[in-house]
Amino acid sequence: MDWEIEYYQKENGEIPVEDFLLTLNPRLRAKAYSDIVLLKRLGINIRAPYSAPIKGEKYKGIFELRTKFSSDITRIFYYLFHQNKFVLLHGFVKKANKPPERELDRALNYKNDYERRCQDEQGRSEI
Repeated sequence: MDWEIEYYQKENGEIPVEDFLLTLNPRLRAKAYSDIVLLKRLGINIRAPYSAPIKGEKYKGIFELRTKFSSDITRIFYYLFHQNKFVLLHGFVKKANKPPERELDRALNYKNDYERRCQDEQGRSEI
């Protein structure tokens, strides 16, 4: 099965994960992109240390793509939208053991927004 990667785009056109990746130093950015390619290749079969589910019922279905280069650690939140499509939601530089709740909530809000807009588009196409 081929896996598709889509970057969440806000209604204003901003793409949070791309914007985040552009803030990283070139080597860490290259490593993060290689991990995204790994997700595309392995899909649901990707495992630790590259990926892990976010704990807690509130964030069910959201995963983190874990990138480490030297002493730098990043996380990109993503989820499986439909059959073979992953949506990359939000990224941040990890500084603590647990991801900050505000970062998780941002990813959850982006997920909900993405799904809402997909439903709106589907509803319009059925008219």
